[in-house]
Amino acid sequence: MTDTPTSTSAGDLRLAVIGLGLRASVARHAHRPGEGQAVVAAVDTDPRAHRRAREWFGDEVRLHTGHRELTSADVDAAFVITPDDTHEELVVDLLEAGIPVFVEKPLAITTAGCDRVLDTARRTGTRLYVGHNMRHMPVVRTMRDLIRRGEIGEVKAVWCRHFVGHGGDFYFKDWHADRRRTTSLLLQKGAHDLDVIHWLAGAYTEHVTALGGLTVYGDLPDRSGQPAGAVMPDWYDPENNWPPRSLTGLNPVVDVEDLSMMTMRLEGGVHASYQQCHYTPDYWRNYTVIGTEGRLENFGDHGDSAEVRVWKRRSGYRTDADLVVPMPEQPAGGHGGSDPLLVAEFLRFIREGGATDTSPVAAREAVAAGCAATESLRSDGKPVTVRRPRPEVIRYFERGQREPLPDTAVRR
Repeated sequence: MTDTPTSTSAGDLRLAVIGLGLRASVARHAHRPGEGQAVVAAVDTDPRAHRRAREWFGDEVRLHTGHRELTSADVDAAFVITPDDTHEELVVDLLEAGIPVFVEKPLAITTAGCDRVLDTARRTGTRLYVGHNMRHMPVVRTMRDLIRRGEIGEVKAVWCRHFVGHGGDFYFKDWHADRRRTTSLLLQKGAHDLDVIHWLAGAYTEHVTALGGLTVYGDLPDRSGQPAGAVMPDWYDPENNWPPRSLTGLNPVVDVEDLSMMTMRLEGGVHASYQQCHYTPDYWRNYTVIGTEGRLENFGDHGDSAEVRVWKRRSGYRTDADLVVPMPEQPAGGHGGSDPLLVAEFLRFIREGGATDTSPVAAREAVAAGCAATESLRSDGKPVTVRRPRPEVIRYFERGQREPLPDTAVRR
């Protein structure tokens, strides 16, 4: 990331970042003092993390160990980039204080927690934005554009295989491995993919069954964890941490599944499936969308080499497609350039309101599907029905976080 000025101008949007771990990089995209916005406050319960805030945001940044030290008089909006189990309470507190919020996905680790956050946003009228950056990834947007223009007809099925090649390092050496902090990786990691499945299908999950287990990392004996104050990628070593059974320093608690498979029925009769494995040698996602007039599939999920292929005529096996759409040159920034685009949309939404490609209701629906799948998985595949949000909550967010006028109101 390029260096930026550290002197804040009077007209800058004043931002706070809560949580100074790996994903705090998204807040760094927003720090442009003198160019419209600046991070003026940083919060982390571990004072050792505060040095990173000064490195990233300059010596003028105010440092806190608790989020309640922030007020709407001090900041205009806040990034919540903390462990998943803290999202619900932090976001509710900030919304109650009138501070607009960017919260990293997942919105919460339970469906009830998501509903509480949505209800608070609606009641207070404070703006809420959820960081589902994959809606800004070129490969996902390309697939959605092809579907929208009718290249494969009406969508009937979506399949996703997620090869989480660095899963042992990324998710089994810290709090992610503890179901009390995440519910499951089917929710925590899968929230991205479930949201994309819903977005491509144009429908949410109604019914789910799932199977899976802790098939590799549960047998590893070294549960010594990582040094205090360390954050990923401090312990990440892609050259030496292979094969998966050679990993050391796992989190003291490891009780989330490393292999998960779920099958979904979505609204309108669309069917979907999602598979997630945390010990593959390769790391990427593969989506297949099947319609009434064709099929599309991505090869690579970000980077200039990724492309989307579309098959539209009958044949035997062939690698050549009827339509191949290469990805454009990727802009700078994490996740194929999607992170800076995500931040830009959040900042525009805070300033102007209006429609966004991300959706708090969609974020809730991804969590709801993940929670239902986890319940099914841990009940030996028992079918689980997904409950929808209340209609008035859906309407509020569909209207750009504005309440509809009452029927008796005089419309001018």
